Amino acid sequence: MSRSDLPSHTCTIARAVAQVGDEWTLLIVREMFLGTRRFDDFLRLTGMSSHLLAQRLKKLEAEGVIRRAPYSERPPRHEYRLTEKGRDLWAVIIALKQWGDRWLGTDDTPVQITHKACGKVVRPHMTCPDCGERIEAHDAEAQLSHTFELERQAARRAP
Repeated sequence: MSRSDLPSHTCTIARAVAQVGDEWTLLIVREMFLGTRRFDDFLRLTGMSSHLLAQRLKKLEAEGVIRRAPYSERPPRHEYRLTEKGRDLWAVIIALKQWGDRWLGTDDTPVQITHKACGKVVRPHMTCPDCGERIEAHDAEAQLSHTFELERQAARRAP
């Protein structure tokens, strides 16, 4: 499987990786959740080259993850805002943050998440919407669609 094949896969994980699965894109999304909006700030805070940043921002805009919004007419300047689709990446960023804190961190947690309503530092987790119990990997079972199972079987037979 090549990276260019990912968008055509049945698996939505593969298709999501095709849109937002590289390190630079995830750092842009991280920065957006931290309040970064302007090109020059992305450059400084991510360490990306301007060419690479421009490419990733254009891709995110084309995919509907971000939108450009004018903030100055003279000279014309734009900032970047997350769309609803982009804001839905919050859980992904938080999951990566928590995994990194546990397995790659030091004694100092670089970012803490505070619940605005009560002011407490929280560690978000997945819960079942029906019973409210916390869900970990061993508490869940994947059930593949017929189409995805056929795609996987074909991949196993491929040379």
